[in-house]
Amino acid sequence: MPRLAPLLTCLFGLLLLASTPTRAQEMPPWGTGESQGQDLSIYLVTFGPGDDVASWFGHGSLVVEDQRLKQSRLYNYGMFSFDSTMLARYAMGRLEFWVDDAGPGGTFRFYRSLNRDVRLQELNLSPAQKVEMGRLLAVNVLPENRHYLYHHYNDNCVTRLRDAIDKVVGGQFHQSMNAPGRMTLRDHTRRYSDVGPAMGLLLDFLMNDEIDKPVTRWQEAFLPDELERQVAELQVVGEDGQKHPLVAKTINIYAAQGRPVTPSEPPKYAPLLLVLGLLLGGGAAGLGFWIRRSGGARAPRILLGLQNLLVGLVAGIPGLALFIMWLFTDHTVTYRNENLFLANPLTVLAVPLGIQLMLGSPRAIERLRRLWRTLAALGVLGLMLKVLPMFDQDNWRLIALLLPLSMGLEGACTLARGRAAAAGPAEPLSPSLKASGS
Repeated sequence: MPRLAPLLTCLFGLLLLASTPTRAQEMPPWGTGESQGQDLSIYLVTFGPGDDVASWFGHGSLVVEDQRLKQSRLYNYGMFSFDSTMLARYAMGRLEFWVDDAGPGGTFRFYRSLNRDVRLQELNLSPAQKVEMGRLLAVNVLPENRHYLYHHYNDNCVTRLRDAIDKVVGGQFHQSMNAPGRMTLRDHTRRYSDVGPAMGLLLDFLMNDEIDKPVTRWQEAFLPDELERQVAELQVVGEDGQKHPLVAKTINIYAAQGRPVTPSEPPKYAPLLLVLGLLLGGGAAGLGFWIRRSGGARAPRILLGLQNLLVGLVAGIPGLALFIMWLFTDHTVTYRNENLFLANPLTVLAVPLGIQLMLGSPRAIERLRRLWRTLAALGVLGLMLKVLPMFDQDNWRLIALLLPLSMGLEGACTLARGRAAAAGPAEPLSPSLKASGS
C-alpha cells in the first residue's frame, strides 16, 4: 500500500531521533527465554511534543525490564536514516523506518534535555503476556525484521506499539476501541500543528479528503497522547476471567516547563482567513484602480507586480508540489486534492508575469488578467462542486483565503488593463515605450 512520508508531511513526522542502522544487539534474556514472566515489567513510554515540525506530534516507545537480571531496553520504532537516498525516498513517499533498542535512562535524559514530557505507564499484564511482549520486541529488532514502510497515520512509531499491546492482550484493545473517534484525522493534525500556524496551513492545503472520513478510536491512536489515554482507560479480561485496568501504575519522569499545551480542539481560524483573503484581494483591486486613475503610474504597477510575484511563490509552489505528489509519488493523502482548484501549476506563472509587470512590460497585465480569470473560474467551479457528495474535502479555510484573492487579482488586472486600453499608444504602461515614441 502506498505510504505517506513523515513530513509530507514533510507532514507530518512523529519522531525525534534519527540515525543510521546500528549493529544488531545481543539477544536480551527475554528474547532467549531466560527471563521469567514474574520478573518482567513492561512500560509504555510517551514523550511529549517538541519544538520542530518533526516532533510536534510527540513520540512513544516500549520498555522491557527484567528486575531479577537487572537489564532493561527501550524499543523505538521511530528510526530512519539520513543517507544519500533519504531525500529521494522521502519525496516519493517511500521512506523506510525501523525499530532499534537503547538504554532507557540515556533516552529519558535526552528527551528531558529537550524539555519534552517523559511519562511511563506500567502495563498490568500476566507473566505469560509479559514474556510474549518481550519476545515480540526482541524478534522485531532483529535485522531481518526491523524495517517497515512508514505511513504517518496508518503505520508509524506509535501504531506499532498499539498493535503490539493489542496482540499480547488477545485483540481486546482493538475490540474496545472500535467505537467512533472524537474527530477526524485532519482535526487531530490541525490541533497538533496549531503551534506553527503557517506550517499547519500548508499541511492543511496538502492533504485531501482521505483524512476527513470518520475514524474509530483505534485509528486515532496514531498519536502518542491518544494511545496513552486509551491505554489508561482500557479494561481487559485477565486469566481469572475478570476485568481489570490495563495500566498498573503511572510514572511521570519529567514534565516539560513552559511548553504550550496541545489544544483539545482544532483552531477555528476560517473567519480570520476569510478576512485576510478579502483584504488581500481588495488591496489588489485597489492597486488596479490606482493604476487606472494614474495612467499607469510606476508605484502601483510595481506594487501589483510584487503582489503577483509573492502570491505565485507562496501559493503556486505548494500547488505545483501538490500536483507532482499526486501524479508521481506514493503520498496517497495528496491524491485528487480539491485545493488544486485554488492553487496549481498555473499559479506559478504569476511569478515571471509579476516580474514582467514590475519591469514595465505592456503585455504583462493582459496575461495576468487571463491567468487570474482562469484561476478564479477554477476556484468558483471547485466551490460549486461542493454540492456533490464526492467533493467533500474539508477545505473551506483554503477557499476563504484563496478564492477572494484570485478574484481580487483578476479584478486588479482588468482595471489596469482597461486604463491601458483607453490610454492607447500615447500612454503605455512601459516607460521605455514612451521614450521610443511608439
